[in-house]
Amino acid sequence: MNGDEQLLRGRVYGRDHEEPDPGPLAHRTYAALTGGPLDGLLLDITDWRPEEVDDGAALPTELGRFPGGRSLYEPRPDEPRTPGPGVACRFHHCGDTP
Repeated sequence: MNGDEQLLRGRVYGRDHEEPDPGPLAHRTYAALTGGPLDGLLLDITDWRPEEVDDGAALPTELGRFPGGRSLYEPRPDEPRTPGPGVACRFHHCGDTP
């Protein structure tokens, strides 16, 4: 694991890494990002509708195959989801786009 990967682990995508605690908040719901450049980050999906979770996410990042592009993450239909706060599901890396 390189320094960039260590910096990302356990943090929430989109939160400022210089915040005193950029980790998850107890009252929020998250998808764990697995694989790809954002592996180990959590994505806040608290206010997402179920169909939005089904669609996954295209997340802007400088760390992907295309700097300034997006990394694509989606859930697997056969994986369970846990309702309520905490980590509810996993989004798996499925590619990058400019």
